Amino acid sequence: MRETSIRHSVRMHLAHEPHHDGSPLYLSDDAPALDTVVTVRCRVWAGDPIEAVWVRTTYDAEPVFHPCRIEQTDGPGDEHTVWWTGELPVHNPVTHYRFLLASPDGTQRWLTAAGVAEHDLPDAMDFRVVTHAPAPAWSREAVVYQIFPDRFARSAAADERPTPAWAVPAAWDDEVVFEGSDPRTPLQFFGGDLDGVVEHLDHLAEVGATVLYTTPVFPGESNHRYNASTFDGVDPLLGGDDAYARLAGAVHARGWRLLGDLTTNHTGDTHEWFRTAREGGPTRTWYHLREDGGYETWMGHHTLPKLNLSDPGLRAAMVEGPDSVVARWLHPPFEVDGWRIDVANMTGRLGALDVNHDTARAVRATATAERADAWVIGEHNHDASGDIDGDGWHGTMNYSGFSWPVWSWLRDAASPARAFGRPLPVAVRPGGPVVRSLREWSARFGFRATAQSWNILGSHDSARIRTLTGSAILHRVAAGLQFTLPGVPMLFAGDEIGLEGVLGEDSRRPMPWGRPERWDRTTLAVYADLARVRREHPALVWGGLRWLVADDDAIAFVREHPEGSVLVLARRAAGGAVTLPAGALDGDSATGLLGTEGAPPDLGPGAEFVLPAGGPGVQLWAIGGGGRLGA
Repeated sequence: MRETSIRHSVRMHLAHEPHHDGSPLYLSDDAPALDTVVTVRCRVWAGDPIEAVWVRTTYDAEPVFHPCRIEQTDGPGDEHTVWWTGELPVHNPVTHYRFLLASPDGTQRWLTAAGVAEHDLPDAMDFRVVTHAPAPAWSREAVVYQIFPDRFARSAAADERPTPAWAVPAAWDDEVVFEGSDPRTPLQFFGGDLDGVVEHLDHLAEVGATVLYTTPVFPGESNHRYNASTFDGVDPLLGGDDAYARLAGAVHARGWRLLGDLTTNHTGDTHEWFRTAREGGPTRTWYHLREDGGYETWMGHHTLPKLNLSDPGLRAAMVEGPDSVVARWLHPPFEVDGWRIDVANMTGRLGALDVNHDTARAVRATATAERADAWVIGEHNHDASGDIDGDGWHGTMNYSGFSWPVWSWLRDAASPARAFGRPLPVAVRPGGPVVRSLREWSARFGFRATAQSWNILGSHDSARIRTLTGSAILHRVAAGLQFTLPGVPMLFAGDEIGLEGVLGEDSRRPMPWGRPERWDRTTLAVYADLARVRREHPALVWGGLRWLVADDDAIAFVREHPEGSVLVLARRAAGGAVTLPAGALDGDSATGLLGTEGAPPDLGPGAEFVLPAGGPGVQLWAIGGGGRLGA
């Protein structure tokens, strides 16, 4: 596709759209100090007749325009790239901005984080630069591996522990009871423990994991342990404090990190705090007790009484200061490296009461006071955009902005898998709407918060990606997107070998260590390769994101970085060759990284790049040579 002129009423190739994002090629500092100035750059195709560019920001909510200038041009002839540069004052802790593009024919367009628009649109889609400290570098570079302790592995010591009175015992190969109306669902007890996890850390290394995240380890009368009876110790059924210390030591000895799971929204109804509250003791204001003897709960579950985070005593015990629950577990001998906060979206919110942001700030401030590089992720299963651009949660479990769009592109229409909380499965959609969804969610979160959030294909609360796609190949396409789009890949133990599950409870099937014939080792190898490529190419961690193709069955994008870029092509079905226009990529060679047997030849100056026919599958190329962006 070659274009030498353009009418703005006709949609241009995605590769030719004006572009900016929050990566190093386009923003000089993604965590500047307040009242400083950052440089912003806008990439424009020479065939797009733009004669003037302004960066528009808001100064204490008042719009202000700053002119941009042409900094450099890259490439030959009509296919070269023009770089416009401007200065952006960072006057507010979260500074919004967008670009105004003017053409000789009088056309005016806005370039926002969601793309280009020819109409005025709300500031919600603006780019943003945030002065609050970013997530620690190790977290951006991480591959997170989630373990549900009851179902991952049993050590020999587990056989010596009696089954608790509340539990329904199960053998490791038994089927999981997952119907919501079955009272056995939260009580079925397989008896996995923490020493069992230690014994299988080599498997995590094979997958490429660098962070181990376990669901709660506190005692609770359920297999999920989100109904904690105390925060002062590890469940003896898991091996107790000593076993957790052994796990932490083994994880840290490998240079990895350990994340805990903390429910700040509620406790269990057997928790010592709640029992004291019901007796009229000093913790009675720590919960929302009613005059009729009832109490507020999480979503009507009587075993999960809701905490009152407006109460100073509870805040001191739970989230504030060195003696709080948040802080204590970051100390030796466990030295947890941060927290995933359960139902963070509901924490501190009840009707007219909303101290959610205060709670998020307290958790992060307490954690980083104990460990400067602590990482705090908030669970949020819908729109987290109002909760993650400040100094609270570093990011979120990105269901809305990653999981559901990817699911809708790759779902087998006959699959029984569904997104939790919906009365219907996600709709099956073509690539265009899926890319639009990904772009708009990234715009709402902001580039940095998106990159600090978790790309998840499933978790202990959702269906498995293998069941959703109904296909090993499409599962691997999903994994390719998980590791290459901005965000931190988080996989639920068993994803890498093709475990299935139609919903969250069913997805908590025990790891089949004794059934190696059930393992999909091809998929395991793909996960390992994706982790290796991500580790070796900074563009996949720190780079920008520029969309190139959004066809029904194929999407392509490039992750750009000063040290080199990576081109990604994902197909959900077989298709013909796709031609990228000359000038779409800033480089003159392409080196295959994954799935690229018979990769395209080196690019010449001004040459088109032909993505080969094939599919379904995912392919990655390193783009090298040529005029490196920003050089």
